[in-house]
Amino acid sequence: MYVALKHIHLFTIALSVTLFIIRFVWRMMDSKMLEKKWVKVVPHVIDTALLLTGISLVVITGFTPFTPGAVWMTEKLTCVFAYIALGFVALNYSQGTLFRLFAFFGALGWVYAAANLAITKTPQLLG
Repeated sequence: MYVALKHIHLFTIALSVTLFIIRFVWRMMDSKMLEKKWVKVVPHVIDTALLLTGISLVVITGFTPFTPGAVWMTEKLTCVFAYIALGFVALNYSQGTLFRLFAFFGALGWVYAAANLAITKTPQLLG
């Protein structure tokens, strides 16, 4: 069960980040693709699956955020929240191109940090 959930989780991460990048490019191009219904619905479906598999993995592994034995998980969760916030800014609330690019690359940087924490399980900030 763990291996299947982990692979689904990794797959949904890849889908989520890929779709984020595509949507960002469309936003920068002012594409009409952003108005398509599937573009508005699919990210929520993918992110819901991502969240559910992530919670399931926490339950199965026992790596609970905000506990002394899983400081890396707390940092990873913080990275995920920063990714979501900057991604939201990059896609929705930024006015200028430079600010939008800054938010986009910042979001990708937080994804990288979360991935690094997931692989190494070595906290960088709180450890």
